[in-house]
Amino acid sequence: MSSPKASFTTRLRRLSRLTAWLYQTAKNLSNIDGNNPAQRNQAVLALGQGALNALDIELEIGTPPQQQSVNGTLVVANHVSWLDIFAMSAVYPSSFIAKQEIGKWPVLGKMGKNAGTVFINRNSRRDIEPINQAIGAALRSGQSVSFFPEARTSSGREVLPFKAALFQSAINAGAPIQVVALRYYDSLGRRTIEPSYADVNLVSSLWRIISMKKIRIRLDFAPLYRPSEYPDSDRYELKDIAENYVRQTIESDKDSFE
Repeated sequence: MSSPKASFTTRLRRLSRLTAWLYQTAKNLSNIDGNNPAQRNQAVLALGQGALNALDIELEIGTPPQQQSVNGTLVVANHVSWLDIFAMSAVYPSSFIAKQEIGKWPVLGKMGKNAGTVFINRNSRRDIEPINQAIGAALRSGQSVSFFPEARTSSGREVLPFKAALFQSAINAGAPIQVVALRYYDSLGRRTIEPSYADVNLVSSLWRIISMKKIRIRLDFAPLYRPSEYPDSDRYELKDIAENYVRQTIESDKDSFE
């Protein structure tokens, strides 16, 4: 049975609200004081929740996050859709690591830059050390940073192998790591691949999302862990801890896919 679809009127209404949200958010982000972390975090929270509200998306917190530390936290999650960023931002404000191509997107790319997104070249290993240094500096300053170690989006049915390189920043900064598992559900409560951004362009992905009668995104947060708790570990072992949690969580109800 396929997922129920939203009416054409509902789709148009969502597009209208999303357009208004884009306009207002662009204005808000342009007024952010980069030296005021509290203001920036509040703007990121509003950005995430505003996008979800515009699209009638329900957010469910399964296992909630622990209290963020005074220092910055490295936040890692599986990657299914461009909606991931808004879902995480609505709960856990942070800067994001994203591929360079997103920085060229109209409107969203500029918004990402103003929100502190760090755009990297996924195809160049020469960028890794400068990026780790930049992430480490942000973490030491108290800014949390999020990234998707799969490096690309999946369908949501599975978890792609995690890349270990950027976990080095948590070791360099002595920062805690917060792992997040994201799952998508339709109006019938079944797991769905419809919101996935794998093998589809932005326009097609947006139309599929606004055409769904209902989307529910569930976020589960693992207990924080620190590199200092594993003194003999390297970035590969820290990566394995994160990947194992996400994989177990994602596969826990895989039989409920539509």
